[in-house]
Order: sequence, then structure tokens, then C-alpha cells
Amino acid sequence: MNTSTGFKVGLYVDSQNIYKSGGNNMRYDILREFVCRDGSEPIRLNAYISYDKERSENDSNYRVKTERFHSILRSFGYKVILKEVKWYNDEDGQRFGKANADLDLAVDLLNESKNLDKVTLVSGDGDFVKVVTSVQNQGCRVEVIAMENVSTELKREADMFISGYRIPNLIPFNRKNNWGEVGSTVRGLCSYVNEQKTIGYLRFLTTISPYLLVLDSTSPECPYKSAFFHLSSLPDSVDVSRLPNYNDIFEFELAHSKKKEGFFDAKNTRLVSNL
Repeated sequence: MNTSTGFKVGLYVDSQNIYKSGGNNMRYDILREFVCRDGSEPIRLNAYISYDKERSENDSNYRVKTERFHSILRSFGYKVILKEVKWYNDEDGQRFGKANADLDLAVDLLNESKNLDKVTLVSGDGDFVKVVTSVQNQGCRVEVIAMENVSTELKREADMFISGYRIPNLIPFNRKNNWGEVGSTVRGLCSYVNEQKTIGYLRFLTTISPYLLVLDSTSPECPYKSAFFHLSSLPDSVDVSRLPNYNDIFEFELAHSKKKEGFFDAKNTRLVSNL
């Protein structure tokens, strides 16, 4: 089926914010694939990255690693916008560095969105709320992706918010992992709970799909599957009375269902994030 929309999209990555909030090993190639999941044309792919010029002059290992990283991003089609770290002394004489790219990102987003149909902001920073509103007022759809420390207001203002943890392979595991297959580890959210029967289901994306809003599992276009679990298998830190919700993101292993052929059970479940 041809899902091409012809939409012009822009992707704006607040790399420093994401690096500090659960996305230090985020795959930028997967991110691009997700943003263009409906056949949209990527007009702008901007990654705003802090760069410590002073350190690069004295640390060859840092210089080589960062230059390699920037080259990889460019090979994926990203424009790398470097924000140089500025060093200051606090009142106790301690040095600290700052490299805030918020203003550059906001200005680019406002200016360039006039020629776009949709933009994706990868950041959890609440400072972008007004920018998001302004872009929407120009008729542009705004989607937000983030992992942790996400502004509640930013999530609310976005046309769609999705935790990056839920996107297949965006935040990779430190091992080979065939996402969605029996024996693999996936991440998702709780979609159903029956406290009387002490059971529930965890829903996860099986693949990057243009049909994210199709939740009916009987539809051939539905990109989601579910895994059965017992409430007693959840970590003690989970408040079961809050379930189901879209804030708690779980990581779990997929096992063959003990009750129904072709279905999954969730094993070794842990809470990854509660936004």
C-alpha cells in the first residue's frame, strides 16, 4: 500500500537536552525513519549540538570522537549546528560550561516552519511551548519526541507526543535484540488492567508505521501488539491504581503465551520512565 503523503517535514533535535534525558545513545537514522514514516519528504533535518572547542584543542580523543559523530549525522542527511561551550566561574570560583542552543533552534523552527507541513521537535524542554504554539498557529502540525524530564505543558501543547523509548530501536539495547520477536526486549505502556483478576496487558509498537493512531488490534493496519502480565509481576515502585496510563513506560521481555497460541506474555518487566 502506498502511504506517501507528499508532506514536507522538518526535524529539530535539541541534542544536549536529549543526551541528558535518556537519549545519549539515540539512533539518528531511526529517528529520521520515524519522522518520515508516512512517506513525507524531509526538508529540514537539524541537529543542535554542543561542542567544547577548548577541550578539543587539548583532548585528541574527544576531538576525534566528536568529529566522527558529526560526520555520521551528516551522512544521515542532518545539518549539524554546533553551539560552542562557554566557560564561566561561579561565586565559589568553580568553572562551569554552558552551551544553550534553545534560541537558535527556536528561531530556525519559527522561520523554516512557514514552508513545512509538519515539524518534529525532539526535546523535553518546556521553554519551547510558546514556539510550538506559534508554529501551530501558522498551520503546521507539531509532534514532540522525548524520553525523560519532559515538560507536562510541552506534551499537552504538542499535536502528538510520543516517548522515544516506545519507538522500535530508537534507544538501542547493549546487545543484539530483534524487537518484537519472542525472546526480545521491547518497551511499551500499560493499555489494560483488571484489578479484580490482577491481570493486565502491555502494548508495544511492532514496527515504525504511518498508522500510529490505529489501535484496533483486529485491523490489518494496526502496528501494535500486546503482552499479558500479572500485576504481581510489576516492580514494587509501580502504583497499580494509576494504571492504565500513558506516562509509565515499561521494558519487558516477550515470551510465548501460556494461554493462547501466537500471543505474548511479558517477563522481567521493569519501569523505564514515568513522565
